[in-house]
Amino acid sequence: MAPGSGAGAVSEPVTGQPVVISTWDTGLAANKGAWEVLSRSGSALDAVEAGVKVTESSINCCVGLGANPDRDGFVTLDASIMDHQFNCGSVAALERIKHPISVARRVMEKTPHVLLVGAGAQQFAVAEGFPLEDGKLSGDAKKAYEQWLKKSEYKPVINIENTKSSAYMAAPARLPNGEWNHDTIGMVAMDASGNLSGSVTTSGMGFKMRGRVGDSPIIGAGMFVDNEVGAVAATGQGEDVIRMCGSHAVVEYMRQGMTPEQACKAAVERIIRIKKEKAKDIQVAFIALNKKGETGAYAIQKGFSYAIKNNTEERMVEVKSIL
Repeated sequence: MAPGSGAGAVSEPVTGQPVVISTWDTGLAANKGAWEVLSRSGSALDAVEAGVKVTESSINCCVGLGANPDRDGFVTLDASIMDHQFNCGSVAALERIKHPISVARRVMEKTPHVLLVGAGAQQFAVAEGFPLEDGKLSGDAKKAYEQWLKKSEYKPVINIENTKSSAYMAAPARLPNGEWNHDTIGMVAMDASGNLSGSVTTSGMGFKMRGRVGDSPIIGAGMFVDNEVGAVAATGQGEDVIRMCGSHAVVEYMRQGMTPEQACKAAVERIIRIKKEKAKDIQVAFIALNKKGETGAYAIQKGFSYAIKNNTEERMVEVKSIL
């Protein structure tokens, strides 16, 4: 039985106390965008879209059209969004669209589908009035790609999203040798009515194989919302989050009575059991928010942090890890 309370326990909703949390240092600015909605008694759904759009708009971070391309030189974007009524939408391998999170929301609201990919996702976006960007790599991404082409090999780098890492500080937004890992912002929020929503947007692994899709656009893997229990988002090596439906698992652990931190830790431990000795070479982390407004997170490796904003605080939270 889970720590905290009996199996099947769910949290009582808290109203009038909105809160938003998001992954990594870029979450501070993203949370401000979300808070503009939440502080006016707006919906959590509107907040999580507005928040990560802040990150998508910045070419100085690891998300959006300014990020590193795949190994064929194309920037491809994934995103997902989910509300408090299990409505959800996502896009994958989307090119030349500035705000994939907004396209994901249109998929949710205007189609009978959950996930659109590639050329079809782009066609839908254009039909919905989203302009096609020029498709050129940003200056930093072009330099990194040219450097990567010299060896054309991929080596994951743990915690590269963390802008306080020594690698980032040595060459902001890019490693000196051009290597990159996974570039994601995940956000979950509760509005003044006590309703939950979540969003994730990413450029995926830099120099990934053409067509690679990670966990971010997969509902239940990269992000999941159950309004009776809580909302969760993941970051890190997406393949390993997909293998155990990571965000859905965290929600189910909370349903059993675990706190958000306990639930995230249980999911991380499960990934380590799956990966065994290979776990030392990857990073996966989860952030969680339950219906009581309690937040928590856990990671495989040290160095992960998340941003929180509510009526009383705005700060980064250092996260515990297994390794």
